[in-house]
This record gives sequence, structure tokens and C-alpha cells, in this order.
Amino acid sequence: MASRCMWIWVFILVAFCNRVQCQRPFDKSVIANVVIHGDSAIAETDNDFICATLDWWPPEKCDYGTCSWGEASMLNLDLESPLLANAVKAFDPLKLRLGGSLQDQVIYDVGDLKQPCHPFVKNNSSMFGFMGGCLHMSRWDALNSFFKKTRAVVAFGLNALIGRHNTSQSVTEGPWDSRNAHDFIQYTVDRGYKISAWELGNELCGSGVGTSVNATQYAADVTVLNRVLKEIYKGHKEKPLLVAPGGYFDADWFKEFLQASGTNIVNVVTHHIYNLGPGVDPNLVEKILDPSYLSRFESTFKSLKTIVENYGPWSSAWVGEAGGAYNSGHNLVSNAFVYSFWYLDQLGMASKFNTKSYCRQSLIGGNYGLLNTTTYVPNPDYYSALLWHKLMGRRVLSISSKGSHYLRAYAHCTKKARGVTLLLINLSKSTRIFVPLSRTNKNIGLNLIGDDDLEKEGRRSRMEYHLTAKDLNLHSQTMLLNGKALELTSDGNIPSLEPVEINAREPISLAPLSIAFVTLPFVQLPACSSGGVDYWKLQH
Repeated sequence: MASRCMWIWVFILVAFCNRVQCQRPFDKSVIANVVIHGDSAIAETDNDFICATLDWWPPEKCDYGTCSWGEASMLNLDLESPLLANAVKAFDPLKLRLGGSLQDQVIYDVGDLKQPCHPFVKNNSSMFGFMGGCLHMSRWDALNSFFKKTRAVVAFGLNALIGRHNTSQSVTEGPWDSRNAHDFIQYTVDRGYKISAWELGNELCGSGVGTSVNATQYAADVTVLNRVLKEIYKGHKEKPLLVAPGGYFDADWFKEFLQASGTNIVNVVTHHIYNLGPGVDPNLVEKILDPSYLSRFESTFKSLKTIVENYGPWSSAWVGEAGGAYNSGHNLVSNAFVYSFWYLDQLGMASKFNTKSYCRQSLIGGNYGLLNTTTYVPNPDYYSALLWHKLMGRRVLSISSKGSHYLRAYAHCTKKARGVTLLLINLSKSTRIFVPLSRTNKNIGLNLIGDDDLEKEGRRSRMEYHLTAKDLNLHSQTMLLNGKALELTSDGNIPSLEPVEINAREPISLAPLSIAFVTLPFVQLPACSSGGVDYWKLQH
């Protein structure tokens, strides 16, 4: 019986390397011990945790001399593209957040509009370099037809600046004029379009980007929006979420905002993440591969979680927009394999702190799209997002690791299946990391079903999904899954994401600069049970 509480390390390296990812036979190697603490979940995400944005930027949007948006805006995106539809449908569902820097200029061409509805026009003296902005209802109809066809879940960002006046270059005062938004929401509901969330404003909190609104006024404005939604959705069984403020985290501002808005007004508190700095930064890759740099943002997630618990426990937290590197990212970095180290680490980190949804900037557009702006072919991060969506369940587990500073480890109950799924990220450029499957006392952490039980149930294996860059080139836009390039099928469909099956007794082997999702169907933890009772009784 005592042997069942000992660490068991088994190495079958030669045979194992022939089956998985030993591309560099002379890599240095280390052993890293990973322990999952599975008595209870530490956090829980939404089922549609994975989210992506659609933005308003016209083709004339340029950064550092490069114009990377093309026809990728909500206003000009090719909604008839089968590649675009297939990419969204593959998630079933994909949450889409509609908004961005220009949303606070957009007028909705509906109802008793008191001002002209002009398209965006380049104007370098205007905020963000454009003036105007108009959403015609014919385009809104077409967008909703696309959302219905692809089964997307939609959160729409409303213009929060209409009716206000500037008192300086950085401050906007006065109450929000809700009339145009009211008419637009009424039109949406009358047409039977399903919007799961309405968000007020973009990056107006704290010191703002472009301009700002103080927290007390913003609280009054979301209270007005709350009344509008109650009026229009009266009698409807499904009510949309009210989301705000959609900007960079500022602890004092967020506290004041939640206190002033009051109980049950704001359903979701959103913040934005561009923690890698400007897209022009030549050190982006170094930041992405630096585990200490990646860990810096953990304090923001922790602080927001605490503020929501203390000042708005009726609400939850989302990352409403995250592109990593602002000003449209960086070509062959934010649309290449290397970005998955940052992106998946962010997903893992955010989920640990009870973030319910994480919206990637962008689905398409700029240099950080999940899809190529012109061809709609998936970039590597698309497949990273899809694997997370398919494998990582809602319940988040506490996990700790020792042995390598370069190992990033996250664990969730497996989605729609028994067991646990690990996300393991090796940031080392030269060292292979071996993670032996171990047995510990259940009070310490990881519980593995016994050998006899494995034999009896025929569950002697685990499923592994190893992600690497084509030709070991971090700037490649082709991702390999277990050594095979992920490419669209001949008819334009998303390829099947197939794992390799590995003997459960063999160690997990992480090549340098690689990522792996590892599903352990034989691991049974109380945290992954229903109603506190394990689905599958663990034998001791």
C-alpha cells in the first residue's frame, strides 16, 4: 500500500522519441514535476471562454508605415466567404465581440436620427485619425445573417461618447445620450436578432485612450443603459448581459465605478490587455519567451478578481480585448507560431483568476488576427484557440511545477469527457522537459487510477497534442500538430485535430519551444465531479 504514495518515474526515451517530438536528439533535458491539486476547482470559466473580436478599422488604418487591416472591418468583411464561415462554425459556438477604438464614433442609421450618418473618412486631426462612422441597417442585417449561419455568440460595443462634450484633450464630460442606441437595440430586438451582451464604450476608463470619462458619470450612464435594456427586453425570456467599461485596468477607477453603479447593474466587468507594448518593438519575441515577463500580468488578473469580489460580486470578469502588441501587432510575430506562447499562457493565466471569457484581438484584421486578413486562412493562434476550446473544460484546477523555470503549466477538467487536460508550454530554446506521470497521496495532489484499474478499464493511454513551428522557425505561419502541418482541407474546411495516443506510464516529453495539450482520461479528481460526487469512483 505504501508504494502507492511514492513517485513513480518511468523513462522509455528511445521508443518514446520515435513516436512523438524528438526532433533534436541532442537537446539538453530536465525533469519537471507537476502536481495537480484536485480537491476542488479554483475557478470556473464560461463554456464560450474563447472569444475573438471584429473591429471597425477602415483599410486606411496604418501603423508604422504598414496598412494591415484591408477589408477586414465589420463594414466591409466578405460575409459570403465559406472560409470565414467554416472558421467560425468550427467552434460551435465562437463568441464574437464587436467593437474597438472607433466604436465611440459610430452612429446607427435607424430611427429618428438627428445628425448625418457619414462613413469613416481619414482625418489626421481627429481622434484615432478618422472622422465619421456609420452603421447602416442593411449591413447590420447582413452581419446578423452571418452570425445566425455560423452560430456565433455576439457581444456588441455601443458608442458611449454620443452627446458628451470635450473639456480638454483627454477628458470628456456630460451624460451619455442613449437615444440612438435605444433605437438601434429596439431595431435589433424587433428583427429577432440575438445579442448576448451589450457593452458601453471602449477604453474610456481610467486615463483613457484618446479621451476618458470619470467613473461616477460612467456609472450613471450604464444605469441608463440598464433601464433601456429592461424596457426593450421586457417579456423576453433571455436577457442580454450589460458589459462595461472595456478598457485598461485602473484599480481606483474600477472600484469607484462598481460602487457608484450599484447592485446588479453591470453584469460583466471587462478590461483590455496589450502587455507586450507597441507592435514596432523589436524585442517582442524576447518578451514572449521570458517567463518572468509573462508572469508580470498575473497581478492584474488577481487585482481585478479581488475588486469584483469585494465591490461587484454580482458581476464577473472578461478580457474584452487582447492583442498583446498594440497598434495592430507585428507581422510574422503576432500572426506567427511564436505568438501562441503568449496567447495560450494568457488563456491559462486568465482562467486561473475566474475570468469567464477572453476575447482575442482579432478574429481577422491587423497583424494579430486569428485568420489571415486577405486569404482567411487560419494563422497558428487559430488552432491554439480551437484546441483550447475543444479540450479545456470550465473547471480550473490548481497546479504547481518544479524543475524548470521555462515550464508553464495549467490544468482544467477535460471538456465533455472524463479526466483532466494539461496545457504545458516549454519556453526553453534548448532544453527538453520530461514530465513524469506520478502518483501522490490524494491529499497532496495528482491521483492516477491504479495499474489494475487501467488494465480493467482498458484506459492505459493518454492523448497528446504537440504544437511546434514548421522547420523550427518561430516566425512561421504554419503550425505543426504532432509533426503534421495544420492546413485547410481541399474543400476549405478546418482540418481534424487528432492526438497521438501514448502509454500512460511513459513521461510527457516537451521539445524545446513547443506546446502540448495532454488529456489524461484516467485521472479522477473530486474537482471534476458533478455535485461533489465523482463521476467515476477512484479505487485505492
